[in-house]
Amino acid sequence: MTAINQKSHPALPVTHNLTWFYILSTIIALLAAGLSIAGILYPSDLYPSDELVQAFFANDVVTLVISVPVLLGSVYSARRGSLLGLLFWPGALFSLVYNYIVYVFAMPLDWAFVVCLFLLVLSLYLTIGLVASIDANAVRGRLAGKVPERLAGGVLVALSVLFLIFVILGLVTGITSQSLYPETELALNVSDILVIPSWLIGGVLLWQYRPLGYVGGTGLLFQGSMMFIGLIVVMLLGPVLTGAEYQLTDYIQVVVYSLIALVPFGLFVRGVVKSQ
Repeated sequence: MTAINQKSHPALPVTHNLTWFYILSTIIALLAAGLSIAGILYPSDLYPSDELVQAFFANDVVTLVISVPVLLGSVYSARRGSLLGLLFWPGALFSLVYNYIVYVFAMPLDWAFVVCLFLLVLSLYLTIGLVASIDANAVRGRLAGKVPERLAGGVLVALSVLFLIFVILGLVTGITSQSLYPETELALNVSDILVIPSWLIGGVLLWQYRPLGYVGGTGLLFQGSMMFIGLIVVMLLGPVLTGAEYQLTDYIQVVVYSLIALVPFGLFVRGVVKSQ
């Protein structure tokens, strides 16, 4: 496998050989696909409770048909010398980080938990390593003035604040209510709490035209857009596949969030494409 670096692809702003990133990202995609297929074919074996089936069955479908192809597509595009693919790549990995945080905190201690934990740690490691391997100053030189820095940064900050408020309200409601707080809801809140700071930091850096903001901003906008699209699909498939209750209010809320995120994301993509 030939690595794409600054010598073999002068148009791609990276500072390190990416061979292992390609290999490990492919391994992540294959493992995530295999685990999702197992969850779809054998849900009662993989998820020992109805609550876990309702929470993860539809999500496994989304991981298989959206998250995995998006990751492989980003890897393939980056390997072909695409700046857009390179900037999408950390976002695709980070979407799996968000996904498997929920699994790790909700799954029982068995072989599937070990696979989820491995996917979480490896995806996080590759996300950080890949961002560190991208020449942020070169990316800013290409994108400055061609992308909506203030709009995208402001949207990331606003979404992070809104999500933090809703997470805090959800945790307070769960703690003070008389009924038992579902483990899957708690796991989702934990995932939000761990991921929200990245949106806030990335948004502030992009608002200030910092080099790292251009690298992280693209990936975070991509990850956020993918997350909202995935949530919409999960909320539509869940009642059909598992008999879960359809929550119209939550669905409308996610659709609104997705529209807010997709507008600056689309403008950002247009700017990156023009820069090439």
